[in-house]
Amino acid sequence: MESSHKPLPGPQKITIIGNYPPRRCGIATFTQDTRDCLIKARPDCAVPVVAMTDHPGEYDYPEEVRIEIDENNVSAYERAGQFIEINGGQAISLQHEFGIFGGDAGEHILKLLDKTELPLVTTLHTVLTDPNDDQRRVFNRIARRSSRLIVMSEKGREILEDTWNVSPDRIAVIPHGIPDVPFTDSCYNKSKFDLQGRKVILTFGLLGTGKGLEDGIRAMPKIVKDHPDVTYVILGATHPNLVRHEGGEKYRESLIKLTEDLGVAENVRFVNEYVTLPDLCEWISACDVYLTPYLNEAQITSGTLAYTYGAGKAVVSTPYWHAKELLQDDCGKLVGFNDPAGIASAINELLDNPADCAEIRKKAYNAGRQMIWSEVAERYHEVFAEVVNESLTVASSDIPSRHRGLTTVHDSPTLNIDHVLRMSDSTGMFQHARHHLPWFEHGYCTDDNARALIFSAELEDADEFPKELEVYQSAYAAFLEHAFNADTRRFRNFLSFDRNWLEQVGSEDSHGRAVWSLGVTAEKTKNDSLKAWAVDIFEQSLEITTSFSSPRSWAFTVLGIASYLEVFPCDRLAQRTMRNLADRILDIYTRTKTSDWNWFEESVTYDNARLPQALILAGHHLGNSQYLQAGLSTLRWLQKNQTGHDGCFRPIGSNGFWNKNEEPAWYDQQPLEAAAATSACRSAATAEPEHADFWLKEANRSQQWFIGRNDLKISLYDKRSGGCYDGLRANRVNRNQGAESTLSFWLALADVKAMAVSQSSFETQGKRVTAQA
Repeated sequence: MESSHKPLPGPQKITIIGNYPPRRCGIATFTQDTRDCLIKARPDCAVPVVAMTDHPGEYDYPEEVRIEIDENNVSAYERAGQFIEINGGQAISLQHEFGIFGGDAGEHILKLLDKTELPLVTTLHTVLTDPNDDQRRVFNRIARRSSRLIVMSEKGREILEDTWNVSPDRIAVIPHGIPDVPFTDSCYNKSKFDLQGRKVILTFGLLGTGKGLEDGIRAMPKIVKDHPDVTYVILGATHPNLVRHEGGEKYRESLIKLTEDLGVAENVRFVNEYVTLPDLCEWISACDVYLTPYLNEAQITSGTLAYTYGAGKAVVSTPYWHAKELLQDDCGKLVGFNDPAGIASAINELLDNPADCAEIRKKAYNAGRQMIWSEVAERYHEVFAEVVNESLTVASSDIPSRHRGLTTVHDSPTLNIDHVLRMSDSTGMFQHARHHLPWFEHGYCTDDNARALIFSAELEDADEFPKELEVYQSAYAAFLEHAFNADTRRFRNFLSFDRNWLEQVGSEDSHGRAVWSLGVTAEKTKNDSLKAWAVDIFEQSLEITTSFSSPRSWAFTVLGIASYLEVFPCDRLAQRTMRNLADRILDIYTRTKTSDWNWFEESVTYDNARLPQALILAGHHLGNSQYLQAGLSTLRWLQKNQTGHDGCFRPIGSNGFWNKNEEPAWYDQQPLEAAAATSACRSAATAEPEHADFWLKEANRSQQWFIGRNDLKISLYDKRSGGCYDGLRANRVNRNQGAESTLSFWLALADVKAMAVSQSSFETQGKRVTAQA
């Protein structure tokens, strides 16, 4: 099955930081376009926005903006960093320009980055070749913090390597994205702008000094002389910062006056609008020549140039870095800086030679297909996938090479029962939590108190039993005592917070889990009184399980019997019940399995590994090879099909499960499944010692799901609380820390620790035998 699944492309939640509309600037537009293309390429990818704000309260941001940062408020950066660490997903996309962040050289952004450890991908809108001391200090820290630096041109790569000593493998060149528009004749949309019969030159973008518009206007007398039917359209609102600084439209008015002084006012049209993307595309399609007369070569990227180039327009430009790179190979014309005469000659040449102009347009359009947003999105997703996977590799790099990717014993958290204690009271263990807080409204249940009793018994067996857990262990047992109805021989399940039972008879599965916990307690507790109690209730509740119809209740009961038989191996009632239930499990397997479906039912649902584990343990204890081989075969099949990106454990998701002849649901992934798989592999290693190494690998692979070896590369363990998150969704974790999840985490960890100890003991014994020989 695994071969039919494509690896997940990368993180499914990416927080993007930058300016954002309705703020008017090129970075805001770019940030929005980048977000839109990422989501369009991967509809299951969430991309929340953190918007940088120069004037707090002025912008009515759309709902995707989760956080607004006043660029001059240091504490706002810190709070945003904390928010991103908790809710930011798996990676951060930072749009970097020195001027959009507060502090010297934009240093305030470092406060945000210091608050999160998520992988960082930084897109550079400016790359300096001669930075001042502050710029060098700030950028060096951002570069070190970034897993990748994205530039939009090869020149940007060159500067990062030569000026900033950035390693080439940490640089990605991804072009500025552009809309995917058809190659059209310029006449098609001219009538929409009352330009029919005119030759159109276009410059667009926010008006501001330094863009060379004066040179474009000064070139117009010579162009008009040869082509009196020409109109130069200067499209775009004045930059809002310039309007604020000047208190009005003084700069635009100075350009208008220049056209009047040169006698070309009738041939120059100013369109004072911040146009939408559809309108902009129509303006671009209507132009014959696009002009970018910038005054400084140190322009590493130009969105306006990218848009028109990719639309297949003939471009005349000064030789700033981005233009030199795009317009090479006769894809446009370059003229000198501050050279109105050169601009006029180049434009006249294009207008005089339609065939040459058409050839330039075709070359530009064809080259631009690699720049459309859908292509750019794929490149970005590839980069995000790389950095997230690299962060996983770094996280495991301290594991000895012999065990790398196989074991967590070397880097596992130490025992922390704080959350177990927090979720417990004198009645027992609460079943649900809101974040790390017990959720009283949902009360208690037999299922989770049974798990808690198993957990406490496992700690006793491993000599890790904390004194403060002793009282609560008694509470878990007392809960099961109270849940058991001696008249019906059945356990009730749900108890409300006000201590009222919500049903008279619980589910068969909850009964099976209770029997399981009693068997484990009988085997592992060192408290003789508790052992005697467990054996008593075990015997009373056991036989009725043969009347149940739920395969998982059969399996849970078999697990309990297997533990019980470790201390009372000759109990014929236990043996008989185990054989009865194992026969039923084997029967449904025999009737359901096919050549491509090696399973017990027509669907793979929940707590799945417990079914093969029950057969493995029954086969081991009863000496039945048929049980054993069926259990080992189905567990291997299940583990193979619960394999995701880079070989990580990927449990069947609870949001749909896996029905035969259909694709499996991969979310929501539950801690219960990882714990079940880990435990089943431990049982398999004991029953099949000749393949113990394989089962050790599989157990560790399953347990490592908890600590970040999963599809989203997120740890579900909360080291501060000692709890475990409730599951892995398509783009984030479920941050509630319920009893089932937390106990699943600690039980899985106990299993791999026990396996490591057994393996070490086995290897030591082998060495002794060899030495004696």
